[in-house]
Amino acid sequence: MDEKLKYSLLRGELVDTQSIWSRHEKRVWFITLLTGTCMLYSTRTTMPLLVPAVAAAQKWSKTDSGTVLSSFFWGYTLTQVMGGYFSDRFGGQRVILFAALGWSIITFLMPTIIWSAASVKSYTIPIIVTIRILNGALQGVHFPSMISLTSQNLCQNERSSFFGLLTSGSAMGTLLTGIMGSFVLDYFGWSYVFRVIGLMGFAWALVLRYYAMAGDRNRIINISTPARLCGNKAPTETSVPWLRFFSRLPFWACVLTHACEMNCFFVLLSWLPTYFHDGFPHAKGWVVNMIPWLALPPCTFFAKYLTTRLIAREWSTTTVRKLIQSCCFAAQNVALFVMSRTTDFHTALICMTIIIGGTGFHNNAVTVNPQDLAPLHSGSVFGLMNTVGAIPGFLGVYLAGHILELTQSWPMVFSAAAGINLVGWIIFLVFGSAEAII
Repeated sequence: MDEKLKYSLLRGELVDTQSIWSRHEKRVWFITLLTGTCMLYSTRTTMPLLVPAVAAAQKWSKTDSGTVLSSFFWGYTLTQVMGGYFSDRFGGQRVILFAALGWSIITFLMPTIIWSAASVKSYTIPIIVTIRILNGALQGVHFPSMISLTSQNLCQNERSSFFGLLTSGSAMGTLLTGIMGSFVLDYFGWSYVFRVIGLMGFAWALVLRYYAMAGDRNRIINISTPARLCGNKAPTETSVPWLRFFSRLPFWACVLTHACEMNCFFVLLSWLPTYFHDGFPHAKGWVVNMIPWLALPPCTFFAKYLTTRLIAREWSTTTVRKLIQSCCFAAQNVALFVMSRTTDFHTALICMTIIIGGTGFHNNAVTVNPQDLAPLHSGSVFGLMNTVGAIPGFLGVYLAGHILELTQSWPMVFSAAAGINLVGWIIFLVFGSAEAII
């Protein structure tokens, strides 16, 4: 059997209430993509976990650390739209595979890169920043490719919940780094953390290639509807009508609200280990790197359950999206307010847990909104949304490091995040929608 898909004339016309993936394929791809998102975030959070140890060993300042951490997002912004576009055209699984090989190898080689860069003292940070930009660019295609892949293989009623559950892999990956990474760091040193997690990412890429993707070769499809059935090819309309999207306020509400919440998420994702290391030096690393992220999976599942129940009771999708997103912002802002004023370790840990848990609600609201607004171009639209959403990643993370270098004020960092959240909350309540633009 060659690489071409086998066609079948036995099936009737497939409509958008039917899925292309069979029940078995759904299970295979769900587990594969969930594990892949886990490994993606495990490699992504390796540097934030290790930056206190690396900075101490390499004598980096807070500004140097902030530059290294934020540079990931410089690359992350570059490939979002491109990743979504190529996924819509050629298949998200191929884009994910190529990128996974790259970011796994970079993670594995990062200790060697850091040591080699240290020998060129005047270019140490620029060299590391360049590699981090490349790493971010490779990871930037993952979510646009994944949303494109699921949109083209699942029926309309399944897309948002399926993708929302996949995003919980981010918490699993962060937990993996927090627990296993902290253990390896304590007993073997920071370089081994990069090596172990990099190898695990590479192993997952092999599973994707030789297990999940192998099933596509034997798929039986309907020749009467090749646009939807031909293994994740382009939709009927290959060009993305960007001008039409740009002229609609719900599109910009989705994009800007996502950017505001991502500012809070990325700042805490990057600086959480440093915050607890500086403010509570006697706290155990595995506790502060594990406990907050335990809240994300159950909150994601609860938000998915709540969304499904409300829509089943004939609430409008727009109202449900706004309600779920409001739960996210309300919880995060209350926790940020308390956190900016507490000096108690347990209170800070609880607040951080609430903030991370709130992201689970965001993952079932604004994060899946591109599937509502543009079901035929969800990968491209999500890519643009995540591009804008990544801008606070490098600006917010860098400015947080600069603020800490100048003022040593964590309350200022938390208050800024809460203010930006409030702006996004208002924008989505006023202009947000789940009605399809095209």
